[in-house]
Amino acid sequence: MNYFSSDFKLGILGGGQLGKMLLFDTRKFDIQTYVLDPSDEAPSKIACNKFFQGDLMNFETVYNFGKQVDVLTFEIELVNLEALEKLENEGIKVYPSPKTLRGIQNKGIQKDFYIKNNIPTAPFERFENLESLKSKIQDLKLPFVWKCTEFGYDGNGVKVIRQASDLDNLPNVECIAETMVPFKNELAVIVCRTPSGEIKTYPVVEMEFHPEANQVEYVICPARIDDKVAEKARAIALNVSEKFNHVGLLAVEMFQTQDDEILVNEVAPRPHNSGHYSIEASYTSQFENHLRAILDLPLGNTDSKVAGVMVNLVGAEGFSGDVVYQNIETILGWNGVTPHIYGKKQTRPFRKMGHVTIVNEDMNEARRIAEDVKNTIQVISGQ
Repeated sequence: MNYFSSDFKLGILGGGQLGKMLLFDTRKFDIQTYVLDPSDEAPSKIACNKFFQGDLMNFETVYNFGKQVDVLTFEIELVNLEALEKLENEGIKVYPSPKTLRGIQNKGIQKDFYIKNNIPTAPFERFENLESLKSKIQDLKLPFVWKCTEFGYDGNGVKVIRQASDLDNLPNVECIAETMVPFKNELAVIVCRTPSGEIKTYPVVEMEFHPEANQVEYVICPARIDDKVAEKARAIALNVSEKFNHVGLLAVEMFQTQDDEILVNEVAPRPHNSGHYSIEASYTSQFENHLRAILDLPLGNTDSKVAGVMVNLVGAEGFSGDVVYQNIETILGWNGVTPHIYGKKQTRPFRKMGHVTIVNEDMNEARRIAEDVKNTIQVISGQ
């Protein structure tokens, strides 16, 4: 099929910042794009050929959208699976497949999948709802990590439980209680895979999290870990990819334990925050390789050209309303610093509003500049 400057149509479910960054590469290749998102102010709206506003969880909306395109992908997992299955059965190519997504969308099912396939992961217990968990709290070792199995994102739906009262005010939904892992590092590996079976991994990255928001603050590539640990992490990520039989990108988040074992935390079958550094630091960005993968084109080089650190820009605490990126002019004057503004007009505390990538031959210098970026730019609201 001729994808370039042709009648071919690529559909993207979700029009957030991931879609917007993916659309940079579709525009580079002149590929027609249709986007569906619930918000009329979605960041992707400015960059696609046709934009449709609608509910991603509504069967008819997703099905009718999908019938207009040749290949369908997504930038968010919370989409109607039944519609994707019907579209796939009717000949629309859906990547990653609904079968892959079904094993990932629910975190309880995802954790069961790891156990079934002998993939190392932290011990856990599934509960039908919060009340069921509360009734068995005496049997659980504190502290543990509570996770809702569906609809969690960006630190929402995850909480460390140190005492029984920490469960108060949590939603009464299906959840898991996961053993808290005393880890050295939180790592991630992005795997890209085509329908024909070509597969590549990006280097292992290290993630530093905000202690309160449970969001990634910094992504560091390459991770500052021993080569043997990095090899183990990439091998486990490849195994996870093979077992899920995914097409496109699969971001595999992991823990490096105190004795250098690797435990899989969770996965995302799409472009991922841990791969944003690749736009500036890699030969081929994660977004271009996702596009190459779902179109069954040869994958690009996943190696890094230079050390890269990504800083997430999130809404400052105490500010809600029309966004202002305070001091952005200052960081624009620094070498190797590239901001990405997502196009969300309204800020609120800890909302992801953009990111900044710092590239440098010296990893320590890149990390130092990243700290300066974090301390200089503030995402606030106008008066």
